[in-house]
Amino acid sequence: MGLEIVEQATAAGAALDDVLVCTSGGGLVAGTALAVRARSPATRIWSVEPAGHDDHRRSLASGRRESNAPGTRSICDALLAPEPGLLTFAINRQLLAGGLAVSDEEVRAAIAYAVRTLKLVVEPGGAVALAALMAGRIEARGRTIAVVLSGGNIDDALLREVLS
Repeated sequence: MGLEIVEQATAAGAALDDVLVCTSGGGLVAGTALAVRARSPATRIWSVEPAGHDDHRRSLASGRRESNAPGTRSICDALLAPEPGLLTFAINRQLLAGGLAVSDEEVRAAIAYAVRTLKLVVEPGGAVALAALMAGRIEARGRTIAVVLSGGNIDDALLREVLS
């Protein structure tokens, strides 16, 4: 995926400033970071997680693997790993610019935007990167930012609620 992001940006004549990737155990963001950094070393890669399950954000800040509090809930059910993976954190600690966290309400807004504007149905966990951008978690003005949207496994009732 990281290679494809860089190839598409290059084909469009754009220099990538940032890449936002939904994160649970850390494999997707680690693989993306390895590929992006190999082709675009100046690009910053960010992990994005639901608030309360922001173990990567906290782990990157502290330099060691941090765990999430037991029983913490989120609509982003695909991103509820208890802590960063051992192997993936070793990669992410070296390659990521940092971690970002978003609220469930911000994720709901991103899902609605994806459906109404982008014409894409995205599951909650797959919408966190878009939510981070929309919520202003990083500066976007004048920057080229790739946002990873993944998965369409969203409960029908939740989708109807988000769109109402």
